[in-house]
Amino acid sequence: MNLIAAVDKNWAIGKNNQLLVRIPADQKFFRETTTGKVVVMGRKTLESFPNGLPLKNRTNIVLTKDKNYKVKDAIVLHSMDELMVELEKYDSDDIYIIGGEKIYAQLVDQCDVAHITKIDYEYDADAYFPNLDEKPEWVITGDSEEQTYFDLIYYFYRYERKA
Repeated sequence: MNLIAAVDKNWAIGKNNQLLVRIPADQKFFRETTTGKVVVMGRKTLESFPNGLPLKNRTNIVLTKDKNYKVKDAIVLHSMDELMVELEKYDSDDIYIIGGEKIYAQLVDQCDVAHITKIDYEYDADAYFPNLDEKPEWVITGDSEEQTYFDLIYYFYRYERKA
């Protein structure tokens, strides 16, 4: 399974259920990487999307404790056990964990690849991604040249879990 996220210097990913910043090249990378794939998210991440609707051209899986939660065009599950059973239906390489904080924390140890856009800036935030640089089992296996968006500098990184 894969993780995909944009993080700041402190591995922050959001504030008040919103992304810290929207970088067009990062959004394009996310769209191109996940289109036609399976995306797994928490309820709050889904609700942060435009009109709270699932992402087009993807299999959307939403994890929530709310047993009454329903979403058109998404698979709604209520436990990690249910999620694991559902994910067995798909090729592991086609599964992308897309947030938020709780979902990343629960699934990071079951993933093999992480696509991380690192933004060289420190935001005021209330949600964080697990710091892969502090986890010895994760190594950087790919990185991009320096990218810029106005005055922001960022990089695309690929992390892989050591066998």
